[in-house]
Amino acid sequence: MGGTRWSDDHYRERAKVRAETGRTAFEYDAALRAQPEAERKVHDKMNPLGVQVRESRDSEAHPTSHAVGVLFDVTGSMKSVPKVLQANLPKLMGLLIRKGYLEHPQILIGAIGDATCDKAPLQVGQFESGIEIEDDLGKLFLEGGGGAHITESYELAMYFMARHTSIDCLEKRNKRGYLFIIGDEMPYRAVKRAEVQRVIGDAPQADIPVEDIIAELEKRFDVYYVIPKLTHHWDNEAVHSRWVELLGQNVLRLEDPAGICELIASTVGIAEGRLDLANLESDLKEAGSTATVVRAVSHALDRVAAGRPKGTSLVPDPDDLGA
Repeated sequence: MGGTRWSDDHYRERAKVRAETGRTAFEYDAALRAQPEAERKVHDKMNPLGVQVRESRDSEAHPTSHAVGVLFDVTGSMKSVPKVLQANLPKLMGLLIRKGYLEHPQILIGAIGDATCDKAPLQVGQFESGIEIEDDLGKLFLEGGGGAHITESYELAMYFMARHTSIDCLEKRNKRGYLFIIGDEMPYRAVKRAEVQRVIGDAPQADIPVEDIIAELEKRFDVYYVIPKLTHHWDNEAVHSRWVELLGQNVLRLEDPAGICELIASTVGIAEGRLDLANLESDLKEAGSTATVVRAVSHALDRVAAGRPKGTSLVPDPDDLGA
């Protein structure tokens, strides 16, 4: 997948048509709202059940493809974050491509719920390079569910990304992809065998501790957890500390959720050695970011970028992870 090219003009043309006709970019979710709750389900093209792999492949248009996964927690108020990304896609692609942070990104869109109670605990699209990124956003079911505790099924999503993706950046060039998980709660302690079988279709022999699936995932992707300021969990020290235990410095707290695209692009730019904090403000202003977003992104990246020489990755070398 991912053989087309991104076009701002194409994006703006579609946005204009929607504005004129009163349509939303999230048509599938809007259609589900008109149906009885019992009939609401994951879109067929976003359903992970029975999917062998989601592929990020080189092509004539993208000879050095680079996989980027963006998975949203869509429980509670977090369900509004995909709309922020959709509204700012040109900023994300502009910073990645035109600023040279990542020449040939292929972006996979997904959503995370709670496998203990939600109809859509996991939704996963394809790796795409063009307007199909927006198409996959439009296929999301923004369920807004979740359980009663401060846990969601992030570990189930990480299992899928670890075992059901095939990416040329790693397999041909030994460069891991990037994975951004955007949420505000903790993962469950283990990937549950029964949930994997029901939601994905695999039959692992036993439950898998979340630490083990993250170790497996980090051989394929540089993994970041982003906590946007949306709910009271934003300041929950237990949530933040748990993710720091699991991912170390790759836990980013974003004070302004409107800056999610800029944060993703800037994190990639720093990790690729194409951006340092000294140039961050000018790059974001040129992309059209507000002063509030610039400050929020700078603060989010201070912890992971401060004191690092230009060109130094935010993550360990693949050899250190046993890749």
